[in-house]
Amino acid sequence: MACLLITPGEPAGIGPDVLLALSGKPRRSRWAVLADPELLCARAEQLGLAVSIERFDPAAPPAPPGVLEVHPVALRAPVVPGVLNVENAPYVLETLAQATDLMLAGAADALVTGPVHKGVIADSGIAFSGHTEFFAERSGVDGVLMVLVAGTLRVALVTTHLPLRAVPDAITPARLGAQLERFYGGLQQRYGIADPHVVVLGLNPHAGEGGHLGREELEVLEPVCAAYRARGWAVTGPVSADTAFTPSALHGVHGVLAMYHDQGLPVLKAQGFGEAINTTFGLPFIRTSVDHGTALTLAGTGQADAGSLAAAIAEAERMLAVRAS
Repeated sequence: MACLLITPGEPAGIGPDVLLALSGKPRRSRWAVLADPELLCARAEQLGLAVSIERFDPAAPPAPPGVLEVHPVALRAPVVPGVLNVENAPYVLETLAQATDLMLAGAADALVTGPVHKGVIADSGIAFSGHTEFFAERSGVDGVLMVLVAGTLRVALVTTHLPLRAVPDAITPARLGAQLERFYGGLQQRYGIADPHVVVLGLNPHAGEGGHLGREELEVLEPVCAAYRARGWAVTGPVSADTAFTPSALHGVHGVLAMYHDQGLPVLKAQGFGEAINTTFGLPFIRTSVDHGTALTLAGTGQADAGSLAAAIAEAERMLAVRAS
């Protein structure tokens, strides 16, 4: 049975809630949760869930539904659901650091992450732009690719958490080519697609309108796409983002490469919010994540939807099945 590491994320958010909500359901993989056991026990009691906590022991048999195996990480301060506390920002990052180190050591087969709150981490004085960048730095890789998945729609990002005014300068031929290669290779390795068809979005409205609405398409995007087509890759683009997501345009497409965060993700989340997932190509291990935030107002209420976490776990299991085939 495959073993998944799970980090619930921000302790005051819904990460612990949705994990506990799934804890009693049948599992196709073993789960090892990096969290404070007392946090999980307190939240389970608040939610009225009968969940037992055991210390994770890889040599022991997997726990049955209703029992969570926990690799303990201690909170820095008490938690009130829905109330952020900068004192617990180091705790959140410690769960991510330990999870990364365990994955690099081969202690588990995949990593599934819950939502963190970037604002409270920044307020604590710690520089943090997101899971994707954290795992890349901790793993010592040169670059990674953020990919969001909703059903058969897969959207990857050339740039991630950048201010919009910084995006054009960040889209260089080298960066675009590297991200296209990570996307193409990830679709092959993680999804078993031998010859992926990737659509590359333009940066500007109408993909630059022949240079009248910006020259990035002419000077960067078109030459890079042409170079990969010359290698025999199925690369379409750059195409106008406003029509790229219509059903007819997506027919036969395995992935869409967007230039920036809010170009591709609003469409994907509108189509699959609550069941979409985030994954990272380019890491030395499989990592999936929920597509939602901490939802502080729902923490501890029992109203949080666990669908995205269930989808992230299932996606990690599917990727492991492809790798094993």
